[in-house]
Amino acid sequence: MKVLEPNPVAASFRDAVRRQISEEQLTINIVGILASDDPASITYADYTRVGCEDVGIHFDLRKCEPESVRAVLEEANRNSAVHGIFVYYPIWGDERDAELRDLISPHKDVEGLSPHWIEKLYANERFDDVGGKFKAILPCTPLAIIKLLEATDAYQPYGLPFAGQQITIFNRSEVVGRPLAYMLSNDGARVYSFDINGGFVVDVNSSDHESRPVTREEALSQSDIVITGVPSQHFEKVRAEELKPGVICLNFSYIQNFEQEAKEAASLYIPRVGPMTVAMCMRNALQLYRNYHHEV
Repeated sequence: MKVLEPNPVAASFRDAVRRQISEEQLTINIVGILASDDPASITYADYTRVGCEDVGIHFDLRKCEPESVRAVLEEANRNSAVHGIFVYYPIWGDERDAELRDLISPHKDVEGLSPHWIEKLYANERFDDVGGKFKAILPCTPLAIIKLLEATDAYQPYGLPFAGQQITIFNRSEVVGRPLAYMLSNDGARVYSFDINGGFVVDVNSSDHESRPVTREEALSQSDIVITGVPSQHFEKVRAEELKPGVICLNFSYIQNFEQEAKEAASLYIPRVGPMTVAMCMRNALQLYRNYHHEV
């Protein structure tokens, strides 16, 4: 089984960010807001802290009660000395989390999940200004997955980089799965998107982007890449016999979504993306600073 670990790829991106911050003597300040005891959130906050320290970004973790998050977030939005904001979810675990996400200033949204950036992504608008100077901010985990795929044979460094590739994604969340599906489709792939209610083809070139239904069997048998991110033990794991020969498999859930035989049958297996997500957050933080906070 050939495995692509994310750490070396992530290290190259961190090195680039560190070098640019050092050479240009930039002072970038990031605030993290942690308001839950969720182990995954605490771990992500710690990874963020380590990632920031590694590249030379100042990171201030602010722990508070859920009822105080809005006030802490709004203060960070107003503070001109704060150049980027993280909020670690879940806090409430319901629509209130989405409301908080929508409050983050797009100019400080390190994770790229505010409505401003998501709307640009779905419209395939790749810049935030008419002159094409300010690159749009992309969601960290979908971007991390694409950057890992760029390190594989599926990527072609010209034209539409995933043209001709058929890709199945088991995750349709607004945080990862759906943005990822559109990003890959914008880059030329034919994408099959699945959630608990079933699957359909994502086609950014049609009037209805999410119309034609597709079965799991049909999608997996045709897919050159299979991406899974289902945080449930009840998910029917992907089996070797469902896969197309030569497939690339990537899992970004903390629960393994592939049977062991499926991993071994893949031409390449990518077991996780966490280090790349943090690296993309650092990259986004630098981009935000250059776009909106850097006084030349």
